[in-house]
Amino acid sequence: MDEVRVGQESYEMPPREGFTVAHFLTVADIERSARFYERVFGGQILSSGDSDGAPGYIRIANTWLIVNVGGGPTPDKPSTVLSTPTDPDLVSSFMNIRVADIQKSYELWRGRGAEFITEPKDKYGETRCYIRDPDGYIIEVGQSKPEFAYG
Repeated sequence: MDEVRVGQESYEMPPREGFTVAHFLTVADIERSARFYERVFGGQILSSGDSDGAPGYIRIANTWLIVNVGGGPTPDKPSTVLSTPTDPDLVSSFMNIRVADIQKSYELWRGRGAEFITEPKDKYGETRCYIRDPDGYIIEVGQSKPEFAYG
């Protein structure tokens, strides 16, 4: 069981009680994706998957990313097919990373090989930009403006 502490809170995968949220990505190559998230975001690869279909697990900050190749229906999802994006410009969801210093994060992650769609730009109550991962998924990186209140 892996655990990460953020302040006084503990995050485990799998949890001992309650639940933990992890993000799943269908990828073309588990190792390539795991290495990308390790290199760019400092993620810790907990499992690299295997040829029997086990996914890769990466711990990034206070969350987990699960990566696995696509495939056809399974008994627990009989009409669902998992695949990587066919058109990287048509997006239905994305990961959102909030940072304390967007310019510093932009420079650091760009230096580690992240491909940004644009440089950070002001939008509503934040400054944000997007990274495209090796399979074409986008990742929003944003920094809230101090005067902006959520909710």
